[in-house]
Amino acid sequence: MIHPKTELKFINNDIGYGVVATEFIAAGTITWALDKLDREFSPLDFQTMDSIYQDILDTYTFRNNNGNLVLCWDNGRFVNHSFNSNCLSTAYDFEIAIRDIYPGEQLTDDYGYLNVSKPFRGIDEGTKRKVVYPDDLLKYSKIWDKKLLKVFHKIPKLEQPLQSLISDDIWNEIIAISEKKKEMESIIKNFYSEK
Repeated sequence: MIHPKTELKFINNDIGYGVVATEFIAAGTITWALDKLDREFSPLDFQTMDSIYQDILDTYTFRNNNGNLVLCWDNGRFVNHSFNSNCLSTAYDFEIAIRDIYPGEQLTDDYGYLNVSKPFRGIDEGTKRKVVYPDDLLKYSKIWDKKLLKVFHKIPKLEQPLQSLISDDIWNEIIAISEKKKEMESIIKNFYSEK
């Protein structure tokens, strides 16, 4: 489920639609969490579908660490890629804002941690990276972990509208990490390899 203080909005002709903040979202806020309405499709499910459904899943899903395609039921499926994303996935089935997000600003992910099946060229944002590769999680997990660690401790201190989607066990782990009683699990836990 996507953060409730967001809306779907037309960005431009190159990007199409995206998810934008309707109110200020502080760094450390959970911006998306896997929930019971999100659908998971195995590779076999995908292969046996008609091409019209395969095209939809190719466009709107991400691959989890089990190799299954996850289709968000809400506007979460419209979060766009950025090489300088303001949200990052965690090893705990939720994403957080890694910097403050202002009203009207897009929520963005780096698709490099979403286990893409084939490389694609992103929109040029003036960054060194220009292409997303299937093994980006292996290459950049340490960089992404550092970005997460800068704000992870804020999670239990902020209003979290999506907290009810986080299990008590995970929430207790978040608190332990924020109190430096436990280490945060690396984003690399999300990696899936077809090999």
